[in-house]
Parts: sequence; structure tokens; C-alpha cells
Amino acid sequence: HVQLVESGGGSVQAGGSLKLSCVVTGYSDANYCIGWFRQSPGKEREGVAHIYVNGGMTYYTESVKGRFTISRHNTENAVDLQMDSLNPEDTGMYSCAAADCVNGLQALTVMTKNEFKYWGQGTQVTVS
Repeated sequence: HVQLVESGGGSVQAGGSLKLSCVVTGYSDANYCIGWFRQSPGKEREGVAHIYVNGGMTYYTESVKGRFTISRHNTENAVDLQMDSLNPEDTGMYSCAAADCVNGLQALTVMTKNEFKYWGQGTQVTVS
């Protein structure tokens, strides 16, 4: 039974930073991808970044490249999203999600939300 729990959201001024964490339990091996998604009122949920946990391959949506960094813990079943140079357009409910990934090639390209089977409850990020 796979479960994901996010933490680290909050309010920050434009230009500031936040770090989100996603703790994952229930996988028997590391052949899975973790994605971070966000959704603002009136907008569709969009993928922000994802990572192949076994090999570390990553993908970022264009609007966050150079500002956000997704990484995995070496000793914990957790994936972080470090968000720097935040702007008001980054405001939204951020959720992490897990997808079965056979290998890292999947993680090098766009992965749609429909590919992710398990979802956390989300954590709010507000940039003013």
C-alpha cells in the first residue's frame, strides 16, 4: 500500500525560497518516479518536476528550470523539491505523486498526471 505525505509548504515573499518534502512508503524497490505537481484556483494541475528514484534522472517544466531542484534522499524514502527565486505565479497547492517507472528513460521526458497512480494530500505554497 503506497502512501505519500508532503510537508514544507507555507507563505513567502517573492524572491524567497521554500523546500518541500515527500515521504514515500510502500514500495518494495526503487523503480518508481516521484513527481511534484501544482494547481492554482481556476487552472489545471500541472507537472513541475519529477525524478526516477533508482537512478536520479530528472525532468523540469520550463517555467521552473534553474529555480527548482528535485532530489532524493540517500537514506530516507523521501524526495525534496527546493524552490528558489519564487514568484507569485508559483502559488498553488503542491502535491507529490508516484508512478511505476521501469527505467530512467521515462523520467527524462514529460510525464502526464495520468501516469501517476498514487497521490499525497498536498501542501499549500503562497508567494506574495
